[in-house]
Amino acid sequence: MIERVIESILFRSRWIMAPFYLGLVIALFVLLFKFGSEVVHFVTHALGASESDTILGILALVDLTLTGNLVLIVIFSGYENFVSKIDPAGHPDWPDWMTRVDFTGLKQKLLASIVAISAIQLLKAFMDLPKGYSQDTLTWLVIIHVVFVGSSLLLAWSDKLSSSKH
Repeated sequence: MIERVIESILFRSRWIMAPFYLGLVIALFVLLFKFGSEVVHFVTHALGASESDTILGILALVDLTLTGNLVLIVIFSGYENFVSKIDPAGHPDWPDWMTRVDFTGLKQKLLASIVAISAIQLLKAFMDLPKGYSQDTLTWLVIIHVVFVGSSLLLAWSDKLSSSKH
């Protein structure tokens, strides 16, 4: 009897995570606002911008888009894996991946997105060299990017090892 009550409380406690995912939806709106602000800035300064400034502006938009994709992956996959199943019936435009990303896939997608965002930040820093990034800043950006790449490779390798044992 006590065991059933404890298990019931533990099982229902997963709903505590739902407000976190709703908070991430709010974060998407904040990101949308920032994206809109960047688009306005990009368009209004396009005529006087150099080629490298144009590329940097595009990279900033790509960076924000990848971040939005990352948040979306966390929202759907996290909710589906940890809170409740989402019924895609009746939604003809429902992406297939939303109901098929398990925790391992979620980790890999997250790290892949982080590596891509890190790569864009690094590329932006290299493109902005004439404006003055210090050697220390560039070194740290490269180190951080290599750590992200190494972490994602180690995670993929460990996931492969653990799946081959099952």
